[in-house]
Parts: sequence; C-alpha cells; structure tokens
Amino acid sequence: MNKPSFDSQSLPRDYNAAVDFVDRNVDEGRQDKAAFIDPERQITYGELKSLSSQFANLITSMGLKREMRIAQIMTDTVDFPVVFFGAIRAGVIPVPINTLLVPDQHEYILRDARAEALIISAPLLGALKDRLGDIDTIKHVIVVGGDAQGHTEFASAMAGQSQDFAPAPTCVDETAFWLYSSGSTGMPKGVRHVHSSLRLTAETYGNQVLGISQDDVVFSAAKLFFAYGLGNAMTFPMAAGATAVLMPDRPTPQSVMSMLKTYNPTIFFGVPTLYAAMLADPECTPQNGSANLRRCVSAGEALPNDVGNQWQERFDTEILDGVGSTEMLHIFLSNCPGEVRYGTSGVPVPGYDMKLVDDDMMPVETGEIGELIVSGQSSADGYWNQREKSRATFAGEWTLTGDKYYQDDDEFYHYCGRTDDMFKVSGIWVSPFEVESALISHDSVLEAAVVPYDDGQGLLKPKAFVVLQQEVASDAKLEETLKEHVKSAVGKWKYPRLIEFCDDLPKTATGKIQRFKLR
Repeated sequence: MNKPSFDSQSLPRDYNAAVDFVDRNVDEGRQDKAAFIDPERQITYGELKSLSSQFANLITSMGLKREMRIAQIMTDTVDFPVVFFGAIRAGVIPVPINTLLVPDQHEYILRDARAEALIISAPLLGALKDRLGDIDTIKHVIVVGGDAQGHTEFASAMAGQSQDFAPAPTCVDETAFWLYSSGSTGMPKGVRHVHSSLRLTAETYGNQVLGISQDDVVFSAAKLFFAYGLGNAMTFPMAAGATAVLMPDRPTPQSVMSMLKTYNPTIFFGVPTLYAAMLADPECTPQNGSANLRRCVSAGEALPNDVGNQWQERFDTEILDGVGSTEMLHIFLSNCPGEVRYGTSGVPVPGYDMKLVDDDMMPVETGEIGELIVSGQSSADGYWNQREKSRATFAGEWTLTGDKYYQDDDEFYHYCGRTDDMFKVSGIWVSPFEVESALISHDSVLEAAVVPYDDGQGLLKPKAFVVLQQEVASDAKLEETLKEHVKSAVGKWKYPRLIEFCDDLPKTATGKIQRFKLR
C-alpha cells in the first residue's frame, strides 16, 4: 500500500465534521439516498441533515453551549447519528457510552464526563432512572423510542424545531467527541478526539484498505459506541456516500445471519468471538447470509488463524484482521485484500508508522518481541482528567498500545498478547494468544484463554481456560489430548500444564477476554 496524500493539513482550519460528513453528501446530490437503515425505519442523507439540525436547535434551546458534553446511551438505530452529528453541528461534544455497562459504570462515566444532558434509549432507562436525580450536572434527560417516564420525549421535542441550523465555526483541532475506553482492567477513561480524526480514519483505513465506495452497503455487528463500530457503521460509509445497516439488538449468530440475509450488505464487520460462534452454528451458511458479501473485517482482538481459514473456506470471503484502539480511533495495522496472512495482524495502514520497542523504548530486532507503538494523526488529544495515564500513553507523536508483537522477515506483524498478559516459561516468552490459537484449532474447542499460574515452586506455567463446542463433553482424556495438540502445534514448553473447562469466559462488553480476572 502506498502512503496516502491526505493528512490533517488537507483540511481547512475552520472545519466542522458535521458539514463534511452530512452536508457534503447532500451538496453532492445524495439527499435522497438511504444513509442509515434499522429494522424499524430508514433515513436519507437529506433527512439526516434536517434531523441533525433539529437536534442542534433542540439542545441549544435547552441552554447547551459549545464545548459542553452530552452523553449518549443509545442502541444502534437511525437516531444515533442524528444525535451524534447534531451535537457536533452545534459545537457540543457527544459522548457515546457503552450500552452494556452496569449502572455503577454508567453513573461513573456520567459524573466523570460532567454531562449536561443524557440522551438515552427507552429500554435502557429503567436501570438508571433512580440514579439520574443524584447526578447534579445532568440538567436534561431525553428519551428515545418509547416511554419517557416523565423526562423529555425525543420525537415530540424534535417536532417543533427548525430544520435549519448554521454549523458552529469549530476548529479542525478542536475536540469534537469523546469515547470511553473499554476499561478491561479498571474504570473506563475518557478519550478526547478532534474534528479531523473522523476524516483521517476514513481516508486511511476506510478508503485505502477497505476501498469503500458509495455503492457499498455496510453492516457492523460491533456497536456505534465502540471506536471500531463508529468507523465501520457511521463515518466510513458516510465519507463515501454509502449506506449503513444498523442493528439495535445484541449480536448473536442467528440475529447477525438474519441481518445479512435481509439487507445483503457488501461489507461485514465482526469480532473474533462472533466469527467463531457463527462457524460453530451449522445454520450459518452462505445460503442463509448476504448474496452480495465481498469483504469481511475483524478487530477488537486478534483473529485466530483457524477461524480465518474456516470462514474463508465456508463463505469464500477473506477476513481482513486488523488492530486498532480507542486512542487511535480505528484500525492502524491490518491485513489487506488479496494479501491476507491469517495468524498475523498484517502491515501498517497507510498514514501510520509503527515501531517495536523494548522496556527502554529501544527498537528490537526482526523476530524479537517488543511493545508496539504507533504514530498517526488520528491519535487522541489525551485522556480526560488522567494526566499520569496520558503521559504514559501519549509520548509525543507516538502512542503506546500495550500490545506485544514481533515482525517477521516479510514485515508482517504477529500478535503475542497484551504486555500485562505475557510471561516467561523456562526463560522464554510465552504468547497467550499463540497457545490459545493452538487450542482453538482443535475441533472440540470453541474458545480459550491462557494465563500464567505459580507451580508452587515460584515458577510460572501456562494454564488454560477452555470453552468446548456444544456437543463435546470434558474429561481427563480430552485434557491430555489438548495438551499434546498444543505441544505439537507451538512447542513442548508452551503447553498448558493445567486445563480448566468452563461454560464461558469473562469478557468486556465489547467482547475482549478479561484475562486479569482469570489470573
């Protein structure tokens, strides 16, 4: 892939992302084209401009001013982009929040962000209703898609608002929106992103890797509150003038296949655990899916080699496995169409530079394991009220990912694990992901997680937590079979000395395995 000609200098200093992503599509003649479709309704680009203007008028009439924050606890429906870009149009900062968090986490984020207003989907209101009165910054609660229970009802409040709103004269480097990190090892951190970052990720990954065009229909199982989903199902299709299909419900193999069958998207975005679950379901076949599927994408965690190969064999479509982060907004390291190497994370996306460094921040040799650091213009503006963590993560133009990798002779990057997950056995680094991939390649295994344990003599050894395929029963014989399988696949010293069979693995709401809980 060639380096892109586009960078933040290509944008004017006076720049509002809503003008670029919404109004431009109308100006270029796509006012009647479907922008977003959910199971209940759809809106065109022209309607999105009118509705986002109405929302901008609504929140400004409530007294919200530039740089104030509004929180979005919303399911994926056509109302999500209306609220998100309506706020940006007004210079107000939208803060999408993970809908699957527990009430304590929601309350923490609402307080931490000092949100002046909360826009919440009606089915999600019940768990938080009794807490909202105690959060003194929240002046307004707007309920979308159902009983407002005494709060402002979204549709009726929007109805009286003007469909015209002059976009706020924001700066290209001004904070446009926040996302909260997944918080796999603690409470989530507020990550601040500027107006230009949406266009930068659309031009780097969306344009040059995906090759997305206005003829595409995209569907992302990863939700809009997630940095991965925000690009997949909102900014990438909008940048190209394409159409996005949204699913408000939690994705399951059955619900995802139903969406694929109904809307026939050309591009599908999933996560490794979902791809594995779909492969385990005999009803997930090409005949029951999209007739137009040309590209699949995976991120969130590294895709096991076996899952990628099985998917391509069944659906005759590559999975482009990539790596991104909330801090960088989207994927910066990826496999590319026609050049996929399963078991690797691919090569740098045009516009991003990578280094693998040791504990002293010195580069490591080819084939040696180091921490991945990345440089790119979509890097966040820092964490909100977390100066120490900001200084530890954002080192000048470089962002520390916390991921361990090595690079092979062909310059492809191989994921080894999170820095906190890596450990040594007999003085040699063990990659949990490598052992997990070996386990998953056995026909009896659905999911696996590997962590170190103390063998009683002060030495670390691998322990595996394994979820079996539905029809498989656990026993001592299977345990020994899996140990031998790992020995033959990745090396005798790496095999798990202990295997614990379980019904499921602890995960974040975005599907990442929480190995610290297993440790």
